[in-house]
Amino acid sequence: MTNRRGFLVGAGAALLAMPLAVHAQQPGKVWRIAYLSPTVRNNEESTTLRAFTEAMSNLGYIENRNWTFEQRYADDHLDRLPALASELVNAHPDVLLTFATPASRAAKATTTTIPIVLVAVGDPLGVGLVKSLNRPGENITGLALNNVETAEKRMQLLKEAVPKLSRVALLANQKNPLFNALHISQTKKVAERLDISVEVVEIADPERLPEAFSTIVARHAVGVIVLPDPGFIAHRDRIAQLALQHRLPSAAQDRPIAVAGCLLAFGPDLNELYRQAARFVDKILRGAKPGDIPVEQPTKFELVINLKTAKALGLTIPQSLLLRADQVIE
Repeated sequence: MTNRRGFLVGAGAALLAMPLAVHAQQPGKVWRIAYLSPTVRNNEESTTLRAFTEAMSNLGYIENRNWTFEQRYADDHLDRLPALASELVNAHPDVLLTFATPASRAAKATTTTIPIVLVAVGDPLGVGLVKSLNRPGENITGLALNNVETAEKRMQLLKEAVPKLSRVALLANQKNPLFNALHISQTKKVAERLDISVEVVEIADPERLPEAFSTIVARHAVGVIVLPDPGFIAHRDRIAQLALQHRLPSAAQDRPIAVAGCLLAFGPDLNELYRQAARFVDKILRGAKPGDIPVEQPTKFELVINLKTAKALGLTIPQSLLLRADQVIE
């Protein structure tokens, strides 16, 4: 693997480069940070959380000395999120960190007082988590992912990698309708310009992935775009395996899905988002009101291309595309 370019999100990212002493901390004070995720705990999420804890360290916080980190995972069972959110809230953390939309909505429904920092939420304004991006209001702020122009870019990149692409399936999680609608609409616009027809295939349960891919083939799609969803990250190995089994070039937002074997990924670096989340937590612990802290969005993105998958599919990736990649898996 080769890495070529860095990734920055939002203004003030340079703050992470310098250690800072924790401000005005009372003697013996231990800050309590809680974390809620809809996914299964896995190596990828452990890596992103390590990015968060390292960023906290750079800001002067020492885990298990002046702050603790309590974590809960719903293991892809979204119905468990309200109970897990209540469990964390009842422990009275100083800040509640939430990954993706389902966990964030559960947290908001559970507390109106404990500060919530969102991480990688698709459309916090559209789903009613915040009043506006500039002044989110109430007890919530964080990092959004509603850069829908990335949906257009993924279609363009897949077409560039597979020039004969004529019909593409969009694999969507039925439980994430609002965010899906944004990406489907944007993808269809660029597909029309590229003379590509689009089929939307939704599933409500990851166990139905084999059936979904059979549907994709039955509808004569010759490529697949995996819409952003934390559940798909958790099941990336199965998705990559099925795409390769059916000889479907695939594109996704998240780098882990390309690493698992999909053809390419284009989207924000989750590790960097978690580093930036530490900056939000620090501001709140320093006394800032979350509702006054603007929600930020990624401004730079990474392109990952899996050459092993390209070779398995008999594809030759244009050199011009390889040169633009941030990471090439060989």
